[in-house]
Amino acid sequence: MTGHPTSPPKRRGRRATASTPPERTGPCRVCVYIRRSTDDEHQPFSLDAQRAALEKYVGAKDDWIIVAEYEDDASGATTERPGLQKVLQAAKAGLFDVLLVYRLDRFSRSVANLLDLINQLEQSGVRFSSATEPVDTGGPFGRMMLQLLAVFAEFERNIIIDRVKSGMTAKANKGKWAGGTRPYGYLVQPGTHKLVLNPDEAPTLREIFRLYTETRLGTRAIADVLNSRGIRSRTGSPWAGYTINRILDNPAYTGDIAYGDVYVPDAHEPLIDRTAYAIAQQIAAARGDSQTQRAMSDSDYYLTGLLTCPQCGHRYIGTSANGRTRRYRYYTCYTRTRYGKAATCTAPRIPADDIDQLVLQALHDFYTNADTVLIAMIENAQAQHEDTADDRQAELAALDAHITATETAINRYHAAFEAGTMDDTTAGPRIRNLRDQLAQQQVRRSALEAELAAQPAAPEPDTIARVRIYLQQVMATGTTAARKAAIEALIAEVQLTDQGAVPVFKIPTQDTPMPPPDPDGGTNEDGSPVRTMVRSVGRQGLEP
Repeated sequence: MTGHPTSPPKRRGRRATASTPPERTGPCRVCVYIRRSTDDEHQPFSLDAQRAALEKYVGAKDDWIIVAEYEDDASGATTERPGLQKVLQAAKAGLFDVLLVYRLDRFSRSVANLLDLINQLEQSGVRFSSATEPVDTGGPFGRMMLQLLAVFAEFERNIIIDRVKSGMTAKANKGKWAGGTRPYGYLVQPGTHKLVLNPDEAPTLREIFRLYTETRLGTRAIADVLNSRGIRSRTGSPWAGYTINRILDNPAYTGDIAYGDVYVPDAHEPLIDRTAYAIAQQIAAARGDSQTQRAMSDSDYYLTGLLTCPQCGHRYIGTSANGRTRRYRYYTCYTRTRYGKAATCTAPRIPADDIDQLVLQALHDFYTNADTVLIAMIENAQAQHEDTADDRQAELAALDAHITATETAINRYHAAFEAGTMDDTTAGPRIRNLRDQLAQQQVRRSALEAELAAQPAAPEPDTIARVRIYLQQVMATGTTAARKAAIEALIAEVQLTDQGAVPVFKIPTQDTPMPPPDPDGGTNEDGSPVRTMVRSVGRQGLEP
């Protein structure tokens, strides 16, 4: 504890680089980032375990305080993780000083990605630190160790992958089960690693093939039959059409082992004969099973990824059914598509032709009259922003008063310590607590200022004109891909309500590029959404 008074801490601004950080007082503000791999079986570090370890690590530091926490449940092979992107945004906003992770591979498993991320943090004036490794970019030794550990981590990972693949290939060559989830109907015999019949599941497996090849039921119909009989899959969950399809396509049931380029016939006892398996393959090829093969690709469904089921929250996906004279296209809730009649979600299917055309027409009509409509909507958004601005300003004023009071209290404790009326054991903990409070107050103040500065603004008139001309071209001569690209560029989502479908439009800016009227693919746009209502879309089935 220093014997000299400190000046009141000033709100921290964004630092230019990590090499020239400005002087600041108060505790070191820490953001913790935790990540769990998508493969739980090979993930020894749960989110809770990482969180507890990092909190303990920070607790051992006298001048560190956790001001933010972000998490991901995703692979570390990519940087496209929601939590990680929020970390980078918060770093740019200057909301913390140190990013702390449990281990280096929780942050990234790629050397190139890691170095790029560290560079982004350093450009924002943020240090990177690991709780279990000698890595801290606040000094040259820590930066050197970071790069060394990253190189060895990626090297080790690649070596392990190669060894695992080689080992699995060697097992497959010997007619053994290479690894992974065992096929339904079989068990993996310990010691020999050979597949042996599971007496509890084998009858159901044979029944699946019989229903498909003799009774000629579809995969979803078979799943419904098994679920109605109270039979559950290996995991205890209801059967789904895609699970049945994977079983029908697995050559292991004829006694063969197939792994990569390795194919070993008669490696174990078969559950079905080769004739039944061949018939199943012929039926699947002829049907183009609706569960796994769509008559048209995702690009033929304009609203892919924009519709959310109001019952279960899953996305709608494009599906189809063949009638006597035509094919019927639908958007169907993913839960219903996967589990069929066993699904708990009863959301109806939506005729794709109807809602695709309605939403596209609504988009065109909106921008045809967008000048006056947008003015009204922007004015409404600005009014809402102004209505809430008073509350934010009041909170900001109260927060400024709290910050001043906290700074005054810190100065009083320093003065008491210097005057000898309070010893270090009493003043020290109180000052640390006050500094922790001050850091949190300053983070909230920065967030409030950002909210107040985000004033809705109308796009320039020439921007609206550019979008209007683009949509006229798309409606007149645009291909299916062009129309889908237009919807992706200008619609944020389509909400399903009791009154109908509600497209939420993006407001373009001067810099918003429009995809060509006949694009090769979609586009990725960003903008503030506004809402408008289109007439209700009939949701009854159109099957023949």
